[in-house]
This record gives sequence, C-alpha cells and structure tokens, in this order.
Amino acid sequence: MTRLAFILALLFAAPWEEAETVDVKDRGLVDLAPFTCQDVTRSSVISRVCYDSESQRMLVQRHASYEQYCDVPKNAIGALLNAPSMGQYFNANIKAADHDGNRLYDCPST
Repeated sequence: MTRLAFILALLFAAPWEEAETVDVKDRGLVDLAPFTCQDVTRSSVISRVCYDSESQRMLVQRHASYEQYCDVPKNAIGALLNAPSMGQYFNANIKAADHDGNRLYDCPST
C-alpha cells in the first residue's frame, strides 16, 4: 500500500506538459508552445486570447474557432483584455478594415 501511495504521489507531483495545438481558420494546426494564452470568461464573443510577443502574433478564439492576427503590438493585447467590452474593442480595433478595405492585422497568405 505504501508503494502505491508513493507512486501516486510521484505522478501528481511531476510536471505534466502536453503540447497543445489548435486549428486556426485558414491556417491549419498551430502549436501554442510560443504563445501565452488567457481564457476569457467575461465576454460573450471572445473565449480565449493567445499572444506570441516574439512574432507579435495573436490567436483569438471566437465562437469555438480560432483566428490569427499578425503584427499586433503588445499594447493592443492589453487594451483588448482590459476593454469594457472586449467584443466591441475587437471589432473596432483588431478586426476592422481601413478605408481601402484592408484589415490592419491580417496575416500574409502562406
């Protein structure tokens, strides 16, 4: 019995690292290892935001699907996460198109 308790203690004390990948719209599988992710519970539109500060890529989970945005400055992530309405901020500042119809944070085609 002591041996079983010891083995269980080792299993629960050991760090469990599992690689997480997500299916990103128009991109396929993306490894989340370089990203810092934050689950969002206060928005009805956005449920998770992941950001890779080195590449300035952001993944946003909306309505159970992920979308990728590129060249997003870190201050835009903070503004999104702290906005009174994350959905309104996202639509107006991240997803919005300029006067030519181009989206500011669209990623180049691969």
